[in-house]
Amino acid sequence: MVFFWCFGGRKKDDARKRLPEEAENLEKLPSWDAPDNTLLMQAFEWYVPDDQGHWRRLRKALPDLKDIGVDNLWIPPGCKAMRPSDTGYEIYDLYDLGEFEQKGSRATKWGPREELESFSSFAENLGIGVYWDAVLNHKAGADCTERFQAVQVDPEARNIEISPPEVIEGWVGFDFPGRGNVYSSMKYGWHHFSAVDWDDSSKKNAIYKIVGENKGFAQDVSDENGNYDYLMFADLDYSNPEVKEDVLRWGEWIVSQLRVRGMRLDACKHYSAAFQKEFIRHLRATCGQDFFFVGEYWKGEVKPLLKYLDRLDYSLSLFDVPLVGSFSKISRTEGADLRRVFDDTLVQLRPQNAVTFVANHDTQPSQSLEVPIASFFKPLAYSLILLRKDGQPCIFYGDLYGIRGGTPKPIPPSCNGKLPLLTRARKFNATQAKKCMYVGKRHAGEEWTDILGWSSERVIIDKDGFGIFFVSAMSVSVWVNAAAEGRNTLGRHFSEDIYKY
Repeated sequence: MVFFWCFGGRKKDDARKRLPEEAENLEKLPSWDAPDNTLLMQAFEWYVPDDQGHWRRLRKALPDLKDIGVDNLWIPPGCKAMRPSDTGYEIYDLYDLGEFEQKGSRATKWGPREELESFSSFAENLGIGVYWDAVLNHKAGADCTERFQAVQVDPEARNIEISPPEVIEGWVGFDFPGRGNVYSSMKYGWHHFSAVDWDDSSKKNAIYKIVGENKGFAQDVSDENGNYDYLMFADLDYSNPEVKEDVLRWGEWIVSQLRVRGMRLDACKHYSAAFQKEFIRHLRATCGQDFFFVGEYWKGEVKPLLKYLDRLDYSLSLFDVPLVGSFSKISRTEGADLRRVFDDTLVQLRPQNAVTFVANHDTQPSQSLEVPIASFFKPLAYSLILLRKDGQPCIFYGDLYGIRGGTPKPIPPSCNGKLPLLTRARKFNATQAKKCMYVGKRHAGEEWTDILGWSSERVIIDKDGFGIFFVSAMSVSVWVNAAAEGRNTLGRHFSEDIYKY
């Protein structure tokens, strides 16, 4: 099967905002834009070097990312984790952004707070939004143990108790001694959590549901495994008013500190949907109605995603996990029918709430949720999400820059390094025709070429606005007017070597 997209050129109507003089080579930034064709990028992968230099590298890369059409960056969870090398999903302190000497380091894996602030400020000056990865399901790396009553539950059916109540000793005491009461005086104890997976007194690993007055698993979570409230570490209990108040306050605080424009909600099928709905409503009321939310609800079928969206009144977007599964299956099936690629996906059924993607940190090689996609298919998959109006596409750091760890050999950038051409074409040349062979009479006489360079043909648009375009099997071509403004600079300056900084 072959397919292609045809694009014209779009000039900016208004003068470009003046950019900071400190930016290097800002003359290469585009002199026009396409605000409807917004592009999100996940700005990390699992094996980014553990050198506390990620914020600094991202800051240096910002002009390049602006140049290829990136509007918003989803950055990693930059709160203090339980160990210096942890990514942040093993979250210890929401209010420590790499500022306090805690858990063996002042900086997080990603860098110190001052470099995070410098990156965030420069992104704002360039007009690039920052989306924070909010890890609100659990806490890890407690400062001390406490004793409390709990019951074991069946790991495969967690709504079933398999032991009588017993006193266990769990890691649930969070005093934050390095930070003290700066930013928040809240301390956490056993009554702020719903479950743990370790009894330190017996040295036993099991899922222990904490019992007591008003304790228990949330009921408005995924019903997988009977009840999927518990995921890992010390599981936060959002029926506790102190927990709710502290996290709502943190939401306002993080926006005020870094001027973030949106959030990714990690593990959102594992904690109270009612609280998530309240959290979203609260931040939009205090930080602006345009504040963006995308949830990570990992499920390969679309019905649970639609059910969750309905529960939250469609107040956020979700990553289109079923679409990634479709990409994987089609890419590894000989003779697969590409016309069915969007069947039963979120972008097909609820495009306004779909964030489309090809890969992320969880699906990359060696990860537990790895979703293999044949390398030849990556350009096709990215074309399918980037060169269409439905959904909010998100490109992956590992596909843009390559992946250096986790596999026997480094993985080079995807799409033969031509992903920046696709992203820039989406941003600055997108005027997609209703029929891919027809581009409009206003283009009569124009010469069009494939910006990816995978087709060497040169197409002349006839007097009726039609052209005969070419594309190779199992490939993609993106046809653009050869004389379109900025056509010859598409991706010319982009550097794949982010680690040179």
